[in-house]
Amino acid sequence: MKRFTHPKKEIFGQSVFSEMSQLARKHDAVNLGQGFPDFPGPEFVKQAAIVAIETDRNQYAISHGDPTLRREIACSWNEFYQRSVEPDTDVTVTSGATEAIFCALQAFLGPGDEIVAFEPFYDSYPAAAVLAGARFVPVRMHPPDWPLPLDALTAAITSRTRVILLNTPHNPTGKVFTREELEAIAALAQKHDLLVITDEVYDQITFGDAVHVPMATLPGMWERTLTIGSTGKTFSMTGWKIGYAIGPAELNAPLRAVHQFVTFASATPFQVAMAGAMRTARQIGYYHLLRSEYDARRGTLAEIMSGAGLDPLPIGGGYFLTANVEGFGFATDVEFCRWLVQEIGVAAVPPSAFYLEPSTAPLLARFCFAKSDSTLAEAGRRLSKLNHRPAM
Repeated sequence: MKRFTHPKKEIFGQSVFSEMSQLARKHDAVNLGQGFPDFPGPEFVKQAAIVAIETDRNQYAISHGDPTLRREIACSWNEFYQRSVEPDTDVTVTSGATEAIFCALQAFLGPGDEIVAFEPFYDSYPAAAVLAGARFVPVRMHPPDWPLPLDALTAAITSRTRVILLNTPHNPTGKVFTREELEAIAALAQKHDLLVITDEVYDQITFGDAVHVPMATLPGMWERTLTIGSTGKTFSMTGWKIGYAIGPAELNAPLRAVHQFVTFASATPFQVAMAGAMRTARQIGYYHLLRSEYDARRGTLAEIMSGAGLDPLPIGGGYFLTANVEGFGFATDVEFCRWLVQEIGVAAVPPSAFYLEPSTAPLLARFCFAKSDSTLAEAGRRLSKLNHRPAM
């Protein structure tokens, strides 16, 4: 059977998310690892899908997205960011944000090209770069505040660099890049004539004084920015896999050319439902409620973690908290997370999975607070056992 193996299998292997979820199931642990809500999505979103199915919206949509959804995505951007977006040419609907990122990298990168991204990074980024034949160049940020490493970013850009990949609000750190930081990145992109692909799936989930500023809204950046978004994050429907890309026609056309041969089209009734959901959400002030509810969950988990000796690092957005776990006596974050799920009954994710060289990552653990009150309460009960653990 050796003839059926391929070297890419050895490059990718099993994701840490799969391992931790398998361990969580095996040990009946509370899963704060993978980033998806365990509570129901909004009723108005579910009803919109039911109506779409009952009215027979069940056949292929246009490959680049149902027109009603593209119009609502454009309207949302017009309202939130005062940016005129043409739905027919400037919006592409994809099967989740991960597919949009994958297709964008296949569209704009080739063998010998380089892509620069900030480390830690969402783990699909280097995989998509490898499949495009490009070299993935990480620029490391450092805890606890994860400031922009401008000098390192400047040094990472070479004559082969084609793309800067930016994630804000950032997973796994929760960092929201400031306007000043974005302007510095934009200046480099314009100086070196680079494309910026931005992963902004948590754009509506920010806290405190943090303000999400889309890179594409900065002067001179619309023409060279492709913005990736996700309805799954904002409506707690990650399994529907409805993402999208926003940018000028010149950038959407190559993306669409790849997308048509990856998934062709995303599920029609879910697209129609999300169009109605986005329209309703703007009318009822849903996004304000979303932030308020997530802020409460963030506060709950932060209090639980602090009480268990897992002081969370500050965040500005997203739905993850990280904590330094150096004091627990484990050599790696993977060892800590395996022990946590097996002995304490709580699953977390080791952020070393978001580093190109995992052995050099800081000793942290990532916990998701996109969970119900009952889930967080049970996690708190179990994590309290950390205060009574024997000395390592």
